Amino acid sequence: MTELLIRNAYVIDPINDIRGEIMDIPIREGKIVEEVSDRAPVIDAEGYLTLPGGIDSHSHVCGTKVNFGRYMSPEDMRAGRTARKGRMHVTSGYSVPTTFGNSYRYSAMGYTMVLEGAMAPLEARHTHEEFTATPHQDMMANTLFDGNWSIMEAVLDKDVKRAAAVVAWILNAVKGFAIKLTNPGGTEAWGWGEDLAGIHDEVPHFGVTPAEIIGTMIRANELLHLPHSVHLHCNNLGVPGNHRTTLETIALAPDLNPKRQSLYLTHVQFHSYGGTTWRDIDSRSEEVTKAVNAKPQVVMDMGQIMFGRTTTMTADGPMEFKLYMLHHNKWSNHDVELETGSGIIPVYYTRKSLVNCIMWAIGLELALLTKNPWQCILATDNPNGAPFVKYPEIIALLMSKKFREQEGALLDPRTEHHVPLFAIDRELDWYEIAVMTRAAQAKALGIQDLGRGHLAPGALADVAIYPMKTDQLDPATQFQQVIAGFARTRYTIKRGRVVARDGEVVVDGANSTIWVRPKVPPEYDLSRDPEFVKKFEQYYTVRMRNYPVQDTYLPRGICIETEADL
Repeated sequence: MTELLIRNAYVIDPINDIRGEIMDIPIREGKIVEEVSDRAPVIDAEGYLTLPGGIDSHSHVCGTKVNFGRYMSPEDMRAGRTARKGRMHVTSGYSVPTTFGNSYRYSAMGYTMVLEGAMAPLEARHTHEEFTATPHQDMMANTLFDGNWSIMEAVLDKDVKRAAAVVAWILNAVKGFAIKLTNPGGTEAWGWGEDLAGIHDEVPHFGVTPAEIIGTMIRANELLHLPHSVHLHCNNLGVPGNHRTTLETIALAPDLNPKRQSLYLTHVQFHSYGGTTWRDIDSRSEEVTKAVNAKPQVVMDMGQIMFGRTTTMTADGPMEFKLYMLHHNKWSNHDVELETGSGIIPVYYTRKSLVNCIMWAIGLELALLTKNPWQCILATDNPNGAPFVKYPEIIALLMSKKFREQEGALLDPRTEHHVPLFAIDRELDWYEIAVMTRAAQAKALGIQDLGRGHLAPGALADVAIYPMKTDQLDPATQFQQVIAGFARTRYTIKRGRVVARDGEVVVDGANSTIWVRPKVPPEYDLSRDPEFVKKFEQYYTVRMRNYPVQDTYLPRGICIETEADL
């Protein structure tokens, strides 16, 4: 029997409405319990800020596109190199580190769970192999359905149940966690040399619109009782004037689930632009947040950009081509047969660019103008907006108007005429930061009932102790201490075991992969459906029997079974 007792912790646990109390946290066999024996080892938290383990609900850390980003940019791989030390492997890479590099850096910051933002079903094995090599975080994978031919045929037939059956078969086959739509219909159109300008344009050769795909998949998601909602990368990412598409999309979200949102919008900063060209682009964060504030069925993440070098990667192939036309840097586009696509291009966000300055401001505005912190999650769309190691700096910006003004003085002086950021006085508090970095993620992903994102008895003992005393630190003025404090935990504890101390990983890890198996009636089992089977025979390069990911790829898989209403 393994036990641990954390004494004198200053706990903020939003899911259990604990807003800052000195508490003891007893842990036995990896879970939080009511009490432990006198023999339990003790960690004295000394009144330091203690939170549930951090959860990243949208990050690109594993899979084929991530790996392509690594070997596309050897200069990036030469950055961030660390030598083998103790239990820690050699690592390299800055914006697209090795899997161990990702895991160690997340651990140093107190993060214990990560959702890979986009997994192409056909390439799922690679993602799961890299999950296994990300040892200290439990992993999940959004599964891409944005250009799936069988889905679009079901949408054309207005057959929500068949769409749900397709999702159930594929999630089960590739061990995926949730439905991801990236520029729905748009990448498929791009594969045919065309593009979509809005959510009511028809996808060539399929006769359906993005709005119809989104609406059908939201209802299919709820028929399957998936823990997470549809996770959407809206159409028209990065296009001036795209806030109109975002507002139209928000309006599509129905109220179908009493426990969580019906629609998760990711990296909304990239979807909140006014203007008609890059010359007259401006912030439309006020209009977007007004719509979100009025729609509790929607949760979004920021997609904050930070200045410096990074690598963009997405299933949104046409967007990456447009980015290439701006930067003329090395790039790639990739088609994934009947499913989706991807694109990759390294970028450098600079304060010399007015557009980049406006983008920087918009991300912060989204968080500061959203009234309910449970509806706006802190994320950079790692690495698209910035590597996740920038999270502490973003936290400090959200907690300090003085820091924002200090940074604003370094921007292109025209920026203030295009954004409302510097007129916003709000400074987020410790509780709101706890919501935006772990509790809101657990609720939005539907995993709080699995004991994730909180510290009540029965919960998994994922705990982050930060070397900060909130009663002795004013984040409005001492923002550098806030950055340092959130960058390196005093202790990161995973399943009741200390995995990182003072920023260094001290043990080998053994993570889990959480996936979902929706159970459907026999008549909706597509493994025996002639039309579905025909797709593999005629179009896929793999046989249907070779498509599913074997259990050996998930040595510590945790399966969530749901009963579908079909």
